[in-house]
Order: sequence, then C-alpha cells, then structure tokens
Amino acid sequence: MKRMSLGLRFAAWASLALAALMPAHEAHAAEPSGPALLNAKCSTCHARSETGALFRIDAQRKTPEGWMMTIDRMQKWHGVILTEAEEATLIKHLADTRGLAPEEAAPFRYAVERRTLVETPDDSDLAAMCARCHSYARVGLQRRAEGEWRRLAHMHLGQWPTLEYQSLSRDRKWWELASGELPGKLAAKWPLVSEAWTAWQRHPTASLAGRWRVAGHRPGKGDYQGVLTIGRGNGEDRYSLDYQLTWADGTVERASGGAVLYTGYEWRGAVTLGNERVSEVLRLSPDGTRLHGRWFVDGQDAIGADMVAVRGKAVIAALSPAYLKAGETRRITIAGSGLGGTVSLGADVRIDKIETATAETVTVIASAQAKAKPGLRDVAVGTAKASGALAVYDAVSSVRVEPETMLARLGGGGAPVPVAPAQFEAVAYMAAPEGEIRIGPMPAKWSAAGFDETAIHDEDARFGGVVSASGLFTPAEAGPNSKRNGNNNVANLLIKAEIGDGARVVEGKAHLIVAPQRWNDAAIR
Repeated sequence: MKRMSLGLRFAAWASLALAALMPAHEAHAAEPSGPALLNAKCSTCHARSETGALFRIDAQRKTPEGWMMTIDRMQKWHGVILTEAEEATLIKHLADTRGLAPEEAAPFRYAVERRTLVETPDDSDLAAMCARCHSYARVGLQRRAEGEWRRLAHMHLGQWPTLEYQSLSRDRKWWELASGELPGKLAAKWPLVSEAWTAWQRHPTASLAGRWRVAGHRPGKGDYQGVLTIGRGNGEDRYSLDYQLTWADGTVERASGGAVLYTGYEWRGAVTLGNERVSEVLRLSPDGTRLHGRWFVDGQDAIGADMVAVRGKAVIAALSPAYLKAGETRRITIAGSGLGGTVSLGADVRIDKIETATAETVTVIASAQAKAKPGLRDVAVGTAKASGALAVYDAVSSVRVEPETMLARLGGGGAPVPVAPAQFEAVAYMAAPEGEIRIGPMPAKWSAAGFDETAIHDEDARFGGVVSASGLFTPAEAGPNSKRNGNNNVANLLIKAEIGDGARVVEGKAHLIVAPQRWNDAAIR
C-alpha cells in the first residue's frame, strides 16, 4: 500500500460518505460487508477457535486509528491486498465491534486529535518500557488479553531485534520484563473485557443528519462560529458535510466534505476549508446532541482549531470573546441552539443592549462594573446555561504560552517532506484566592531567542526559523547549511509572548525544539 499522511487516510475513510450518496444498489455492490471482508481477508491467517473467535483479532480492541495501523501493517508485512474502499470498510467494522468505550479513550484523546505529545505517564514502569520509543497514548488506546499483550512484546523484539540493547533500554533487563511481568500489568491496567465496553455496545447510535450550530477557536486566527449541515448518505454512519463559518474578523468561509462515525461516537471527517484540506477528530456525546474535538490541516497538524457543534433545545456552544475586563464595555456573541429568553452574563455584568437575538446567535453589548470581583461567571439565555463561560478580570497576572513545550521540524530544501510548523498562543490568567484563573487567548508580541548558552552561542534563533506576528513558527529548510559549518538548522529556542495590559507588559515563555524531518509517521505517534 502506498504511504499516506494521516490526513489523506482520513480523506480516504470519509470518501465513503460521499460515495454513499450514489444509489444504494451501486454502493453496496461495490463494497463487501465488514464481516465478509474479515472472513475473506483475515481468517486465512487468523484461524477461528472452536468458539468462533479469530486468533489475535478477537483478543484486542482499538480506536479507528489503531485498527488502521494494524491493517496497514498486514498489508506491508504480509501482503494482504485491499482496495481503499475495502480498507475503510474493514476499519469501520473492527472499530465498531472491537473498539474502545468513550471513557476508555478519553484520557488519551490528545493523541488522536493531534495535540502536542508532551506526556506525563501515570506509570513509571510503562513510561520506561513503552513510551521511550512512541507515545504513552499509543499503548493506552489499546485493550488486550494478557496473552495478546505478551505476543505484542514478542512482535516488538522480532521486528526490532536490537531493541533491548539500545541505549535507553540498558538500565534494566528489558526482555525479561517485557516477556515476563509486563503483559500481566498491562492486562490489569487496560483489560480486554471491561464494564465500560460491555455497556457501550448496548448504546444505540444516533442519526446525526440535520442542522448543527458550530463554534470554536483557531490559535493564530481567532474565534469562529457558523452552521454545519450534515447529510445522511445510503451508507451506515456515513455523512456529507457542509459548513458556513464566520470568523471574528468578519471573514466568511465555506467548507464541504464527508465523515464517518465509528464505534457510535468517534467522528472522523475530511473537508476542504478555503484552500486547506483539514481532518476532523471529534467525539459525539452519549445523548447525540454535541460534537466536540479538534480539526487540523493535513500534513501540518500543529495548525488547527478546537470545535464544538450542538443541536437540540436550549444549549450554549460558546462565547466570543469569552472575557471582559472590569470597568470596560464590549460586544459579546453567544452561539448555541434553541436560544431564547432573558440574557444573563453573571454578577457585576450589565447588558447594555441586545443587538441581535435568534435561536442560534445572541449578540449583546455588555459592561463589567469597575469593582467587579474577578472570576468566572455563569451565562444564561433563558433556560440555556453555560457554567463559568465568561471570565471577568481586573488585571492580567501572568501569561502562559500554549503549548508550553513544542516540537517543529525542518523540511523542504529539495526533500519530499515539508516543514512542520508550530503554532503558539498567548493565554492570559488572573489572580484569585483559589489560584490563577484562565482568562483566555489574547493578542501578543512574539519573539524567539536561544534557550540556553549553547543555543545562544550557536545562533539557533538566527538559523532555526522565524515566528510570525500571529505566533506561528515556521522552521528553516532542512539539509546542510554552509553558514553553520555544514550542520543543519536544528535549534533549541525560547519562544516569548508579550501581552499589553494597560501600561503593563506581561510576558510568557515556551520551549521549542526544531528537529530534523519525520520520515515515518503513524496515525498514533
């Protein structure tokens, strides 16, 4: 199978949503069912037991990305032949029947949503044994029987025989641990059989077709809101998508594409937004009224946006902006569904004027009293409520740059792998008796400097890349640089953001590593 980026794989899966719009007899004639494909393509090697269970396959559960990686490996290692349509159908079937319950996947959603992978594993043994080579999330997004965890350890050593002798494994008897006590520990922590999965398999899958109210925030660009129209195709859990979005600066964009719902809640979409091809990784709430997660630009997954979509009666999706300074007046837009009734922005905040009021958007001019108590306010529009949705502050006490630690990658320079940028955002905080409270993202002045003495001496800030006025860091080209004695442009940088708060300037910092290209990528890194 040809190498594809994660975004292109999403596009391949979501293309079934568009194909599903063809007449039903044509779509189904071209696509064997998931069970039929499993029997035809997998059971040849994975024999069935007396109970009908497929060897290895029925001893594990994974996310859609996990099953995609498995099928990709079967094609590359064992010569399994699948069309893109067959691959997508098989992934759908496996994720639906051998997936993870929402609460099982929740702790590691950052990995599939392609957020920063700076982790703090909750188990030091697993961090050392597993997360030295790939993310901790990659392990935590699987469920296996003990014997299957042990086979996984055997597969690792069989494919990478020098693994136990590599530098990061020399502090322990790696193979003795991996083949001995570790599989039992993994099976106890992430078991094949769980109450959560048993219960979720009984959960009915909702139809998502219809009109949804959308809101979100893209670092470096700002807030957006709009409407998502989801169309139902002939294929099960496959949808067409049409977006109409309005950004905070008034820019209007359209987007269209398709999506597939896996496991009753795992939404994977691919749409064209302006000139960008983006992938969506969202989670559907159990009641089927809320989608939330992240979308990101294919091949540039550090560039993306948070998103929430709601439907139904009396629900608030988001506020824009979501903060108000004491003594100031500003326009605030509330996006939601089924909105109507009295508008309240909490204590010490006065509604001066209601500019627009529809079932999906309420725009008000609001003022905070000069002596308003700093803190979060509950927002309400009639019976629709959002707890702690508005931050009222008197001063910015600190600034945190998000992500606090980030990795960018060199690229281009004649190589087939483009640069991988890093998008930063300056987030303001206020002081409160219970600790600092998040206000929200604010405009900032950006700069980059050497992180330590070595980086300063080597002029890393000069050669590593540039940071724009919107906080986007674009790495330099890959390859030898004659100005650095033939070395490339790797860098160890300190990213600085300065926010003005009246006459004061408050600074925040982040750590950025500019590394070489990533030649081999995985759906879950």
